[in-house]
Amino acid sequence: MTTRYPITEAGLARLKAELERLINQERPRVVKAIAEARAHGDLSENAEYHAAKERQSFVEGKINELQRQIASSEVFRSEGANGRVVFESFVKVEDLDTAEVSTYRLVGPFESDAGQGHLSVISPIGRALIGKSEGDEIKVQTPGGVKELEIVKVW
Repeated sequence: MTTRYPITEAGLARLKAELERLINQERPRVVKAIAEARAHGDLSENAEYHAAKERQSFVEGKINELQRQIASSEVFRSEGANGRVVFESFVKVEDLDTAEVSTYRLVGPFESDAGQGHLSVISPIGRALIGKSEGDEIKVQTPGGVKELEIVKVW
């Protein structure tokens, strides 16, 4: 049985668009580059050929990864948080040790992006936040150590 991971409709659409781009644009471009490099003769000392083959390996690996992600994703729609943290919630938290305030949107693992504030629901902090409400305090073990957070706002 395959593990299913939650994903937003927009997140699934982005994965599918990237897969389509790789299959329909990037893959043919790489195949053409390999053919052109082959035409130059001796493949043992042909840097263009080796670079194109390396690029092909990367593209095929990314295609396989996206296909696995899409196959193991399930679009999940939250029916409203009722003040509780759920999938797709925005959550503002304060680190009780540093007073640093962060805002996260809880998303599936294939959409997480720390730079964008998109936090995976299966990450340590994401798991600890699910089901909690404004004013709740949580302690969570992270790779950087134990964090004590207070939920400031949920929307």
